[in-house]
Amino acid sequence: MRQPSPSARSDYLTALTLQIQKKLQRALDSKSQRVNLLQELFADIALEIDPRAQEILLGRDEDEISSADNSGRVLCFYEVLAEHYASNHENGKPVLDLIVLLWSQSFSSHIFALLFHKWLFENPVESSEGVLRYAAALVQGATNVFWIDVQTNTRRFLSLFKYLLDEVALATPRLEKIPLQARRDLFLLLSRFLFFYGFVDRLQTFLSHFPVFPNAFLVGGPADLFVIELTDQVRKLKVEPVLLHYLYHMRALQGLELRMTTSTRMKSCLYSFTSPGGPMYPTRAVRHAAWEALDILFPVGRHLRLLISLFFRLLYPCYWPSSIWNFIVSCLEAVICTIQGLVSSTWDKLRKPKGK
Repeated sequence: MRQPSPSARSDYLTALTLQIQKKLQRALDSKSQRVNLLQELFADIALEIDPRAQEILLGRDEDEISSADNSGRVLCFYEVLAEHYASNHENGKPVLDLIVLLWSQSFSSHIFALLFHKWLFENPVESSEGVLRYAAALVQGATNVFWIDVQTNTRRFLSLFKYLLDEVALATPRLEKIPLQARRDLFLLLSRFLFFYGFVDRLQTFLSHFPVFPNAFLVGGPADLFVIELTDQVRKLKVEPVLLHYLYHMRALQGLELRMTTSTRMKSCLYSFTSPGGPMYPTRAVRHAAWEALDILFPVGRHLRLLISLFFRLLYPCYWPSSIWNFIVSCLEAVICTIQGLVSSTWDKLRKPKGK
C-alpha cells in the first residue's frame, strides 16, 4: 500500500477540524438553527469517506479502495478523526471545548461519542468530575448512534462498538480510567447491542469482565444482568430483520445459569412474539423464530407449549384461513423437497457405472 504524504494527511485533517469548529461555532451563535446545525455536523462526520479522501488519508490506490468496498467494510470520517484526536489532543481541544458549551443540546453527545471515544481512554483528563461527565456523555451518545444502526439495520458504527468492547470493556487498564458507575453503564449498554453487532462469540469473556453491581444480590450475577438488558432491548425492536437477528442469536444463551426470575423474564419475552396480534403484532417469520428460540432454550415442556398454542389458536377463527393456507404451503414444500431428493439420488445411482 502506498504510504500517504504526512503533510497532505495533516493538512486534510486540519481542514476537517476547522470545518467542524466553524459549524459548532455557528450552532453556538444561532439559537434558532442550533439543532439543525448539530444534526448536519453529525451526519457529516458519520459519512463514508470517498475514494479521493481515502487516497489522501490512508494512501490507498484505486484497486485497494475497490477491494475494500467489495469486502463490505465502510470507513467513515469519524473513525479517522477519532484516531487523530486521540494521538493529537491539542488539535481536537478547540472542538471539545465547543462541544462542552453545547453540552445540553441534541446531537452533542452523538458527536462527542464519535469524535472523542478514543481520546477519553488514551489521554489524561484533568479532573474526576470531567471524567464522569465525559463518560456519561459517551454512554449516552453511543446509545443514540447504536439505535440509529438498529433502526436502519446497518453497521455504520461498528468500529465504535468494537473499540468499546475490545479496547475498553475487555481491557482493564483503560476501563479503570472511568468511574465505577460509568463502567456499569457501559457494560449495560454493550449488553444491549452485543448480539446486534455480531460478537456472540465474546459472550463468556464479556460476562467474566462484568463489574460488581450494588443490587446483584437482588437481580443476580453478570448473566442475569445481561439477559435482563437483552430482553428489554428485544421488546423495543420494531425492525423485523433486526428482531430476527436477535431471536436467532438468543440460542447462545443456552446453558447460562440464571435465576428463576430472570429465566421467567426471558421466557415471557419470547412468548410475547409467538402469538399473532397485540401487543407485539409479530410477523409469521418472527413467530417461528421465537418458537425456535423457546424450544432451544427451554426444551422441557415443548410439546405442552405446542398444544396450548394450538388451543388458543382455535379461539381466534379470523386466523384460521391463513393458518390452514400456510400449513398447506409448508406441506407442499416438504413434499416437493422430498421428491427432488428422491429424483436426485435415483439419477446419481443411474449415472454410476455398473462395475462400481
